[in-house]
Amino acid sequence: MIMFQNDYVEGAHPAVLKKLVDTNMEQSVGYGEDPYCEKARARIREAIGREDADVHFLVGGTQTNLTVISAALRPHQGALCAETGHIHVHETGSVEACGHKVLAMPGQEGKITAKQVKKAYESHWTDGAREHMVQPKLVYISHPTELGTLYTKQELMDLRNVCDACGLYLFLDGARLAYGLAADGTDVTLHDLAVLTDAFYIGGTKVGALFGECVVINHPAMKEDFRYLMKQKGGMLAKGRLLGLQFQAMFENDLYMEMGRHADRLAMKLKKGLLEKGYHFYIDSITNQQFVIVEDQKLQELEQQFVFNHEMRYDENHMVIRICTSWATKEENLEKLLAAF
Repeated sequence: MIMFQNDYVEGAHPAVLKKLVDTNMEQSVGYGEDPYCEKARARIREAIGREDADVHFLVGGTQTNLTVISAALRPHQGALCAETGHIHVHETGSVEACGHKVLAMPGQEGKITAKQVKKAYESHWTDGAREHMVQPKLVYISHPTELGTLYTKQELMDLRNVCDACGLYLFLDGARLAYGLAADGTDVTLHDLAVLTDAFYIGGTKVGALFGECVVINHPAMKEDFRYLMKQKGGMLAKGRLLGLQFQAMFENDLYMEMGRHADRLAMKLKKGLLEKGYHFYIDSITNQQFVIVEDQKLQELEQQFVFNHEMRYDENHMVIRICTSWATKEENLEKLLAAF
């Protein structure tokens, strides 16, 4: 079986593994305070163009999201996000389990707008019973979104402006960030994210690392005691150098962006090929996640050879499936998939 259901079915990029193997028997201090993590932090700060940013390495996306959100919010405050947002749908209520409500809103192709955020803020503060309600304080977005779509720079600027006007934090989930930054047609860069967000993270688990995410914190209030929260929320790794080494490797020789470009190129090849064959897409994505509408009988045939993620029922005879390419997808496997379609 050839797997296309997500972008983390393989292990790690060979350059990442080599870095781990080459340093395997070296001794170092733990918990991310080793020289390798320091070198990785320096590389990240250089890449984003901010020397004042705090950079932390956590073990996974769920721990990253709940730790950052916990760092930003007081007990009575919640996080605004799209109804398709990862913290709302795919993290088993981890944010709520740690005491903060996720305030989900209808998304527009997986995104939320500055206008929606402002309306939610004003709705709360003009309500006479607001002290009996969860107070919105943080805006959570993903780039790419769960539907593979991307924010434009203008949309991020609009969100930044409304967050500033309303006293809200802006946090960007970058679990698949390389696939967003490398997409043809995007106008958003790492430098933009470092300027426009209070915190964001650079995904490793889904982009060539064995595991791990890199959090960048720009807002001074969110920096305070962050490592305490990392430990408390299960995001701090005792062998912390394993995380630093991986991000050090990924930010050498443009590897992180190279991996993103590879996945996006193959995704666009898939998209073009399926359009030529008469297939339709549930949403227009320019990143590594493609959502194809497939007739049930054809899907059963395809699943004799391939594995997909079933997203939703389109109608009584069709399913929307998600096909993911990744940094490791082989061109010959994509050719086999197109031929099977």
